[in-house]
Amino acid sequence: MEPESLQNVFDSAFAGISQAREAYTPQLRPREVGTITSIATGIAKVSGLPGVGFEEVLRFPGDVYGIAFNVDEDEIGVVLLGDYWQLHAGDEVERRGHVMDVPVGDGLIGRIINPLGQPLDGNGPLASSARLPVECPAASIMDRAPVTVPLQTGIKVIDALIPVGRGQRELILGDRQTGKTAIALDTILNQRGQNVLCVYCAIGQRASGVAKVIAALRENGAMDYTIVVVTEGNDPPGLAYIAPYAATSIAEHFMEQGRDVLIIYDDLTHHARAYRELSLLLRRPPGREAFPGDIFYIHSRLLERATHLRPELGGGSLTALPIIETEAQDISAYIPTNLISITDGQIYLSPSLFELGVLPAVDVGKSVSRVGGKAQRAAYRAVAGDLKLAYAQFEELETFARFGARLDEDTRKIIEHGRRIRACLKQPEFTPVSVAAQIAVLLALTDELFDNVPLDRMSDAELAVREAAAEIPAEVCARFDTADKLSDEDRETIIAIARQALVPFQPEPEAKSEAKPENPTKSRPEPEAKPAAKPKADGGTKPDAPADDTKPKPDALAKEEP
Repeated sequence: MEPESLQNVFDSAFAGISQAREAYTPQLRPREVGTITSIATGIAKVSGLPGVGFEEVLRFPGDVYGIAFNVDEDEIGVVLLGDYWQLHAGDEVERRGHVMDVPVGDGLIGRIINPLGQPLDGNGPLASSARLPVECPAASIMDRAPVTVPLQTGIKVIDALIPVGRGQRELILGDRQTGKTAIALDTILNQRGQNVLCVYCAIGQRASGVAKVIAALRENGAMDYTIVVVTEGNDPPGLAYIAPYAATSIAEHFMEQGRDVLIIYDDLTHHARAYRELSLLLRRPPGREAFPGDIFYIHSRLLERATHLRPELGGGSLTALPIIETEAQDISAYIPTNLISITDGQIYLSPSLFELGVLPAVDVGKSVSRVGGKAQRAAYRAVAGDLKLAYAQFEELETFARFGARLDEDTRKIIEHGRRIRACLKQPEFTPVSVAAQIAVLLALTDELFDNVPLDRMSDAELAVREAAAEIPAEVCARFDTADKLSDEDRETIIAIARQALVPFQPEPEAKSEAKPENPTKSRPEPEAKPAAKPKADGGTKPDAPADDTKPKPDALAKEEP
């Protein structure tokens, strides 16, 4: 290249740089920076940042984030959302200019994340379509629709006696180790093929317990329609506090798209304790049981977001199953009573039933569903009332039977029928039952078809009826969802199938028929003794035997008379 042409290239390049430099005008952007004044367990006190807002996200050194919780005149109380061991007094704090949000979208289905939206399953980054604030206002009353569609749990005692509807909030409470999480897991497993998305939120749970739940979901293929939001017991209390709100925002995104969503909060006892810990560290005034005064509000604003939207807004629904742990069967404690008053009903699990081997250990007397009955299928309503009444009568009379009291025939029948009801309502874990099989078993119960089956064979008899339910005609099964009432023809069809299935389990009628001729033979010698007295006068060896038989009777009467 000639020197002149090379010079021209340099001249044009420097001319362009000169023009760009002259066109650039530096812009000064203000940036609010504060300083850490003190660090405690899960919280930090920050000075500066005069423009910070309530619940705004702050960034600390080492990509640790926090939420402005106390906005006082002199300092800010911040809830930390990560490991804070590397933070020290004097470190800089920066405003982020937005509230806490979480990624949402179809890319989260089948993933395990923490409340910050960070993946925990090692399957790469999340593919989210948007971000939503963790705290969103609940839908207004005019945007809501009545609960009309049932949410089948696959658990017979719940679907029949304590039904749950889509858009309902049903509390699960009981002492520790009584099967609360098992009921929630069975409900998730039963949503396969029901077009219901599930969100499981573990709040402050042991890592081993969460791993067991995730393994059960994977083994049963439920992770295909489930999102798991996890905070472990060793995570900061701030993460446990925002976990249910983040999980609800993820679920709301799908609800607003017109889909049905089920969310499990396991459990809100740990959530309340995390909030109490944060409040006490931030010097908020304590109230009953050292909980702050707004402990009711943090749960009410969370559970009010569960609803059924109007068809004009997509018709989606969000069903919430919060779990609460009671202590020594005390359902009148502070947090349980708060949640009982917030939710639309409760499922109470009794430790005494659990110890007896009645699983799931649902106490029907203390459990109620205030909304789901309206959404229950007509076939269930046809049997639920009689079943619940018979079971309640049995529980009342069972206490008297334990004392060895003499029972009349009617009372004995009620107790035997109640024992069959209890045996039929037992159900192993991870074995949800279809609608047709449940209705077949319940109709057989109400028609007392199980009453002649020995108790030790009840599980086999109930399984036979469930398997025979596959023979119910398809048009009858279709009417379970559409009909307003279970017709007599459909009822007779189902009962006939159940009766046929129970034939091999009813040996008792044969035993009774054999026993009946034996009883008269024992009682016949008494009237035969009168004619046997006539041949006595004839004398002989034959009359001696009946004469000996008749003598003890008057002697015994003579002894009883004085």
